[in-house]
Amino acid sequence: MLVVRLFFRLNESLKRTTTVYMVMVATLIGVLGGLGAVGFRYLIQFLQSLAWLTQDYQLDWIASLPWYHVVLVPAAGGFLVGSIVSLFAREAKGHGVPEVMEAVALRSGRIRPRVVAAKALASSLCIASGGSVGREGPIVQIGSAIGSTVGQWLRVSPRRLRTLVGCGAAAGVAATFNAPVAGALFAVEVILGDFGVPQFSPIVISSVVATVISRHYMGDLPAFEIPAYSMEHPMELLAYAGLGVLAGLVAIVFIRGLHGAEDLFDAVKLPLAFKAAVGGMLVGAIALLFPGILGVGYEEMNRALLEEPAAKFLLFLLLAKLLAVSITIGSGGSGGIFAPSLFLGAVLGGAVGWAMQRWFPGSVGEQGAYALVGMGAVVASTTHAPITAIVILFELTNDYRIILPLMISCIAGTLLASRLHPESIYTIKLLRRGVKLRSGQDVNLLKRIPLAEILRRDVPTIASNVRLGQLLEPLLNQEIPCLYVVDEKGVLHGTITLQQLRPLLRDLESVKDLLIAEDVSQTQWPAVMEDQSLDHILQRLDYEYRDELPVVDLQGKLVGLVRLEDVLARYRKELFKHEMAGSIAGSLQHHDGPGIMHAVGDYVVAEVDAPAEFFGRDLASLQVRARFGLNVLLLKTADERSGNVAARMADPDSVVKADDRLVVFGPRGRVQAWPRG
Repeated sequence: MLVVRLFFRLNESLKRTTTVYMVMVATLIGVLGGLGAVGFRYLIQFLQSLAWLTQDYQLDWIASLPWYHVVLVPAAGGFLVGSIVSLFAREAKGHGVPEVMEAVALRSGRIRPRVVAAKALASSLCIASGGSVGREGPIVQIGSAIGSTVGQWLRVSPRRLRTLVGCGAAAGVAATFNAPVAGALFAVEVILGDFGVPQFSPIVISSVVATVISRHYMGDLPAFEIPAYSMEHPMELLAYAGLGVLAGLVAIVFIRGLHGAEDLFDAVKLPLAFKAAVGGMLVGAIALLFPGILGVGYEEMNRALLEEPAAKFLLFLLLAKLLAVSITIGSGGSGGIFAPSLFLGAVLGGAVGWAMQRWFPGSVGEQGAYALVGMGAVVASTTHAPITAIVILFELTNDYRIILPLMISCIAGTLLASRLHPESIYTIKLLRRGVKLRSGQDVNLLKRIPLAEILRRDVPTIASNVRLGQLLEPLLNQEIPCLYVVDEKGVLHGTITLQQLRPLLRDLESVKDLLIAEDVSQTQWPAVMEDQSLDHILQRLDYEYRDELPVVDLQGKLVGLVRLEDVLARYRKELFKHEMAGSIAGSLQHHDGPGIMHAVGDYVVAEVDAPAEFFGRDLASLQVRARFGLNVLLLKTADERSGNVAARMADPDSVVKADDRLVVFGPRGRVQAWPRG
């Protein structure tokens, strides 16, 4: 116990040296993440040798096995994976990255330590038995869970904990692809959505350290056998742009097919283990015709890169892989979608390259070059992370000449995919759970906040029959950005800005008494309803590219104005409340009586008893903010037998129990006026 106390005392002292402390912890996570990635790969190889009765797993060997072996091994693996997920950690289901993003956005980076073991075992079993998934997603989740566990054990702040989760994710990607820069960019572009230097520096350190660990055990070898690249003619860039467009379309089909399969299997009323077994059996049946779809599929990708398979075969292989991945993930399998995206890109690019060589012989590059660029284009389109995709492919090839076609294809694919399907393959899964992320943060923090709380009632209006000369005065002298035109009943008819009137100012003297407000107003100006929530308002402001929007009622009457600055200020307040709740959740102790726990000026965080009228009601119906001027951060319950305190985050649906105590935030006077009993 003395050693533990001394350690934590030293830990608290080192925390004051911010940079040095984060470098030390990032290095530790890089070592653990690198070892985790290497161990995960060795575990897959060991289980693969047991499942397929060979130390040298190759497609030719799979093709020589009896048909029932190819069908039953994935089925048995699916059953085991479904059992592990059901019994130990539901987070181990699926491809893992959305769970990490959700933990960063909603739980300040807190991930259960058991996820490391459950994800490692479930995903290795799924991949080794032939599940059509990749190992990158699981390694990201394992590395992130390691970073989160280390951070929780060291009792770091929520901001630092999120950074450490990013360190773990970067370590996983870097160790997998032997690509330290891509690992760091994946963490900040996909997981955190924040390129700030305080977050980026420790992530780079973890990524580099994990790469060193991986190279020590696995060798300094690229993940794929890379073909020679050459661009024969500048016009070939048009073909690469077309490849990007096709990659965007394939990405959309992939995303929708994946979640369509999940919905289909969710509708089947069977235990998860049995559904995963059925999924494995179906994948095995597909593998009788296309054995390359089993597992991560690197061998088939290398064939597409180095050989010249016919386009017809590649297109059938693409459809088979799409189906196999969707079945594996949808039925409850555990594994990533990064390698399947690379697979789809390789066969798509190979097919395009085959066609280009037949149509323009001697005028285009090798078929394998198109396969390589296609890999990056599909990854960029599915993840909406073009920077990561470009850097990964560049680090794999170490050839700067491929950057130009790679950038064109990745950007073209990402633009098309994000336009037709705004959510990436990661964020769509969270959106289906009611979590909408933007730049790594949950914009649904505003979902239950009504517009009325920030509505501005003092709107600059003008009657529709006012002459042009009269309406110029407020625009020019009072510096009002926009006037809202209403009739005698207050119904909104349009808007007028100085920009709209500029063409008329040259002949102002001749038209100022001829034109009225209704003549010069813009009638198509977007408006929002007063009963809409702030998350919807923020999306409208972003989509319409406006700084403000008028608010109308059901009859079209103008009732107020909402400004972007007010919405963002409210979001920052809600985010501060959320982060404060996360920072104190792990350090609360149960005690009797009200007590102030933290104070910031006139605002305090305090623990209070729940009044009897609260029992059995949810926070939304209680309207604590409106009635008492306080925000509920946490609900606490003490176990009478063990004495342990269970703290749960407060949300509008949280129901107050009879033995709950509330952790609230607000003005000191409001806390002191809280009802007793």
